[in-house]
Amino acid sequence: MKINFIYLVLFGLCLLVGCEKASYSGTSETDGVKEHQIEASTSAPLSESEAIVGEYPLIYPAVITLIDPRTMEIVKSFTPQLLGYGTDRELYEANIKKVARELARGSKERTGYDQTMVLHKIGEDGEIIEGNPGIVLKESELVEKILAASPKGDHIFLPLYILETNLDIDIPSLDDVTVASFTTYFNGEESGRSENIELSAKAIHNILVGDGDYFSFNIMVGERTVEKGYQPAPEIINKELVMGIGGGICQTSSTLFNAVDQLGIRITERHHHSLNIGYVPTGRDATVSYGSLDFKFQNTSGAPFLIKSYYGKGSLTIAITTSHQYKDLLKK
Repeated sequence: MKINFIYLVLFGLCLLVGCEKASYSGTSETDGVKEHQIEASTSAPLSESEAIVGEYPLIYPAVITLIDPRTMEIVKSFTPQLLGYGTDRELYEANIKKVARELARGSKERTGYDQTMVLHKIGEDGEIIEGNPGIVLKESELVEKILAASPKGDHIFLPLYILETNLDIDIPSLDDVTVASFTTYFNGEESGRSENIELSAKAIHNILVGDGDYFSFNIMVGERTVEKGYQPAPEIINKELVMGIGGGICQTSSTLFNAVDQLGIRITERHHHSLNIGYVPTGRDATVSYGSLDFKFQNTSGAPFLIKSYYGKGSLTIAITTSHQYKDLLKK
């Protein structure tokens, strides 16, 4: 019991003094996005499977400790053997992939580290409303680090990366020329649905999309609530029309999809309605639901552009504009 107590003291001291303040590394570029990795330095914490106490080796199970490099908080500790290490490799790899996935994307118990980029926007007065960078926990990198540390145990800093928007350009020039547009129509007499389309269209108007930037409809439009002015209107759920707050905004997301799909961008998430919706050709829709279904894309065209929306009674047009120097780059 004394030997075990000494080990616990040594291990506790290691956790307290083995980590120093986190710092940012240099800048790299991934798919056109400015990317900064969050790093932390350590002073070689205890990670051997044997510790020497007096003249006797102390054998103890390996422990993996995962640490947030920004706060130095221990977010998870586990013994690899309890997850299948040494007995079932496939099971063990599946378990640590699940650990990485839940840390990145979240679970019922905690919010994930991944945060979608919030893009800059031009306000009504012409001022730039700044967004926020995205955060990505690279799951495959974390899995590799855990596999390498599993035999002896170690402290592992989560591989977190900050994704910054890429807009080092003359922003006013992005309104020079229209490179793509799409228009859909609706019954303007349906007041609730029309109001929802107008509000969501206004939310994505004048959004600046830099080269490599990521766009999320749900992030840019936000939650559809009565407090924000969204109205009850019919929406499709499981092949049935039901009333819901914000019904109709899928027309906005679908119109946007048909506009940006004319460009050299990469669709990263899109879902179909369970019924034919009529205002776009079959298979050309993009249904959304806050907190679950989203419409996302990455600008892989090599050029920045501006999203503009024009709402009229009974119609919605989404146009994509850019400067003259970029118009050929944006073509699909």
